Amino acid sequence: MTGPGVQPTARWELLLEKVPRHLFVPDVAVVGPVMDDPSSWIDRAEDPARWWEVVHSDTAIGVQLDDGAVDLVAKTDADPRAVATSSTSAPHLVAQMLDLLDAGPGDRVLEIGTGTGWTAALLAHEVGDANVVSVEVDAAVAARAAANVRSIGLDVQVVTADGTQGWPARAPYDRVHVTVGASDIPYAWVEQTRPGGVVVLPWMPGWKTGNLVKLTVVEDGTASGTVGEPCGFMLLRGQRRAPSLVEGDVRKSRSTVAPREIAEAGQGFDVALAGRMPGVEGGGFDNDDGSYRLAARSEDSRALVVHQPGSATADVEQSGPRDLWNEITTVYHQWTNWGQPGKERFGLSVSRAGTRIWLDEPAHEVETL
Repeated sequence: MTGPGVQPTARWELLLEKVPRHLFVPDVAVVGPVMDDPSSWIDRAEDPARWWEVVHSDTAIGVQLDDGAVDLVAKTDADPRAVATSSTSAPHLVAQMLDLLDAGPGDRVLEIGTGTGWTAALLAHEVGDANVVSVEVDAAVAARAAANVRSIGLDVQVVTADGTQGWPARAPYDRVHVTVGASDIPYAWVEQTRPGGVVVLPWMPGWKTGNLVKLTVVEDGTASGTVGEPCGFMLLRGQRRAPSLVEGDVRKSRSTVAPREIAEAGQGFDVALAGRMPGVEGGGFDNDDGSYRLAARSEDSRALVVHQPGSATADVEQSGPRDLWNEITTVYHQWTNWGQPGKERFGLSVSRAGTRIWLDEPAHEVETL
């Protein structure tokens, strides 16, 4: 119902009505980052009211920890450092992605990352369950998702496989819906999509958070699209960044560029940095003592920049073969010289040769340092 003073129902709330999420969430699940904090858990048996409240809210819910190494039921024994490795996304984000995907009746849809099966069920309601195939890398997660989907009378094909390879057996697809973050976009997703088809994914290059990207495939087998809203997703398992040891002396210096100025420059700078310095991850943080810290790392190098309140300069420590802070400030000045373009002016193009980032149009590539 709409009218004066009446707010229309949020898109994500409509999704919860169409396919209730509670049918896909286990009795014990995770909603917080600290595993030894009781508030990070929901338990349907211990506190059913809170379980129902969370499941019906706009909240992401973790349904697996450390690739299944942690028993969710024995939550009190969970390592405080355990991390969620499978989840059901916040409904508003699911709604955003489905709107970008714009799948209609009869469209053939490939989903990468089945998770609980909730989004596969939502897609099945839009296009027909026979037209959806969902790929999940974790066999246990795939089995639970398939059971969840079958429990509501749908017959979506759920397969256990490496999602970076797509699922060529049922290609070409009209739409590819990716529910897991990708730092490097697999060309298989583009290759298995028909010309005019769409790939929607969370692009997670590493610096701070990621962004939703909608790519449209064209006749020459490439795909392009602009950078969309910010988001945060778990990375594809094969693209996780394992901590690595950086050897060599620590080089100390001071910088007149404030780390907060760079870390909070905006999403346009974040995309520019991803284009100029692929594979570099990090971000800025406030410390308890009032100082501000920026940390950056690549596969073989590290940088730490700390600014104390009232100081005209910041302390810089760099190690490894690259001077990451020097590179970051170079990109920042270049981005400023471009007029500080926002994220909406950047885009991605994906071909067999890899992913290119561009400014304003595909011909204006953002070249790596």
